[in-house]
Parts: sequence; C-alpha cells; structure tokens
Amino acid sequence: MTALHHTDNKSGDLVQCQLFYVNDNQQAQIERLQSLIAEHKLPIVLKTELSTEKLTQKRRQQLSQTSSQPILLLDEKDKLSWLSDGLSVSPEWDKLQRRVVSAGRKSELLLQAAKITADSCVIDATAGFGHDSLILASTGAQVVMLEQQPLMALLLLAEQQRMSTYPNWQKLMGRLQIINADALSYFASLKADDISNDANAVDVVYLDPMFPEDSYQDSKTGKGAKVGKHMQALHQLARPPTLDEECQLLNSAKAIVSRSAQGQGRVVVKRPQFAPLLADEPASESWHNEAVRFDGYFV
Repeated sequence: MTALHHTDNKSGDLVQCQLFYVNDNQQAQIERLQSLIAEHKLPIVLKTELSTEKLTQKRRQQLSQTSSQPILLLDEKDKLSWLSDGLSVSPEWDKLQRRVVSAGRKSELLLQAAKITADSCVIDATAGFGHDSLILASTGAQVVMLEQQPLMALLLLAEQQRMSTYPNWQKLMGRLQIINADALSYFASLKADDISNDANAVDVVYLDPMFPEDSYQDSKTGKGAKVGKHMQALHQLARPPTLDEECQLLNSAKAIVSRSAQGQGRVVVKRPQFAPLLADEPASESWHNEAVRFDGYFV
C-alpha cells in the first residue's frame, strides 16, 4: 500500500541514502544493490558505511534520531531493511511462505474479489511491501507491481533477488515485475501504448491506497484493527489521497481493465472495514472480515 507520497520525486531528484552494513564480506551484495539501482534507473545515491557498533535497538534508535537522510540496513543475512523511527522494516516475504502456499479463494478474501486465474494479468498499483502481490501471483497470474517511492522499490527488488536464490520461490518470483512508477503515470503510458490487443490486456487492477490512520477503527465504538509496524512505516512516507485524486485513480484503473481479455475487467480496492468507499463510488460487490474490506468494481 502506497500512494501519493510526501516526497513524490516526480522531478527525478536524487534520494541520498545511508546504507549501513555489518561486515566487509558484504561488498558483493552492496554491488548487487548498486546494480539494481542502475538497471532500474532508481534515483538513489547510496552512501555506504561499515557499522562499527552492533545494530542493537538502542543503536537503531540513535541512528534514526541523528540522521537527516533515509537509512537502510544490510544485516548479517544480507537482508535489506529500512530504518523507520528506530524500527527496521523490510518485505520479509519468507515469513509469508505458509500463507502463499495455502492461498486460495476459501482462505483469501483478496482472491475471492479478484477472481483471477493463471492466465490473468494483474497490476498491483500500490505495491508497498508486496505482500498482497505474492498472494495474487500465487494463482499463477502475472503481476506488475508499481511502487512510486524509490527506496521502497529498491527494498522490493532486493527482496525479489534474495528470494530468487531459493528454488521453491523461483517460479513465483518470475511472475513478479517491479516498476518504480506512480500509478497514474503508468496507466497513461499503457493507454499510449494501446492495450487493445490481448498480449497487453490487463484483467485486474488492485488498489490499496493510503488512508487516514483513524480509518482502522469504528468511529462509534473505537474498535478495529491495530496498525502494525509495516503500516506505521508507510504512514511516514505517504499521505492519503484527496477526493479528486481518488476519482482519478479509480477512473484510470477502470479504463485500463475495460479491455480485459477475460471478458470482464475488475478493479479491486482494499480498505479498512470502516473506511469510506474510494471516491465515494458504490462498489459492484464487497467482501469483508473483521478488519478489512475488498470493494470490487466490475467493468
């Protein structure tokens, strides 16, 4: 989940970032990160530094408080994380293995809403940490992951590279395409390229836009889902879209899926259970549990 970031980087300004690593044997991994930045044209400049102190929680808090630049950490297992308010956050896709393996329409509301198959093409327009993209790709579908924030895109690319070293993850990783772009610009480029032929048709666009933190709770009872550390980190980067921006996002997504090769395109929007409808537009159908709601717009 990301959208409409505080620092949108639309001008292409370089993001100066500190990368702390823990031993000299990690030079090869640092070079791989630099290669990812170059290959995907990410506007990031890494300033690398060997950490002479253990990266304890106290040390991480100190780094967060004293640095004026974003901080990335490369731990002893070569896992890349972002330091947000003293908390290290990363995609951690390996922790989703059991969920990904068992994913199906019975267990995943997202798959009930998306109704995709191995022949589907899906755009996750607000990728965030990529957890929902994994669920979507578990069906065999091809998933394009859009992430506007360059640092978040680098985290995703590094995680894809890391997980691709595990044989049982390689097929799934091969179905993910990670692109550093904002959704509206990417949708415009698809229209320009003409998506009328089946090879370029998109069947589902998935939207998980940022929303106010109080959207997680019922305004009357105060009950609702707690905000986890990944969500807290994303709130450091993003602001909720305005109503006009919501309308643009939803209408553009509808236009993209209107030529679905599978007959009926879908836009699926994830919301906290008590959040208002995106763009105040009634959904064709909704699926929900105690914490989350998926609104489907059929085109």
